[in-house]
Amino acid sequence: MALITANELKRKLLITVDGQPYVVLEVFFASPTARGAATMVRTRLRHLLTGAVLEKSFRANEKFEEPDIELAPASFLYSNSHGFHFMDEKSYEQFTFTTEAIDADRGYLKEGVSLQVLKYNGAPVSLQLPQYIELAVTSTELGLRGDTAAGGATKQATLETGLTVRVPLFIKEGELVRVNTQTGEVAGRA
Repeated sequence: MALITANELKRKLLITVDGQPYVVLEVFFASPTARGAATMVRTRLRHLLTGAVLEKSFRANEKFEEPDIELAPASFLYSNSHGFHFMDEKSYEQFTFTTEAIDADRGYLKEGVSLQVLKYNGAPVSLQLPQYIELAVTSTELGLRGDTAAGGATKQATLETGLTVRVPLFIKEGELVRVNTQTGEVAGRA
């Protein structure tokens, strides 16, 4: 396994610090003015398992291992009182995430949706949703005469997963919309 030096750190890079997996959120290189002093690398890291954010400084010559992490394709099967059930599309193994582990992503999960699962040492630890998910509008208010896309006005709509979003006034019940999973905004009709 290749070692990564602190000089090579960049955003979204996965590293192991003190035996724990982290993803780099921000990197800032601080060059000292004193002669002979080492360049310092200040970082903000997020722990992959707990989600905790850590600010840490390193010397430029420090080295880090890459964590044993892989992305595997998976499908969402269903949810019940035990949690959210998924299937690894390569090995066909089923695994479950608790409701707390899914938290904000639950509004984007509908049966059969394909996504990526992050595995640490072979065990699934988190989900990576696709950028856009297509969901049907189950209820929304009626638009008024003269409502157009150019107007820029929006109304509240509830989607098939229970997620509530703002949609343009011309969107009606039963239509499919594309929702950005990172911002929670509607990107238009599907």
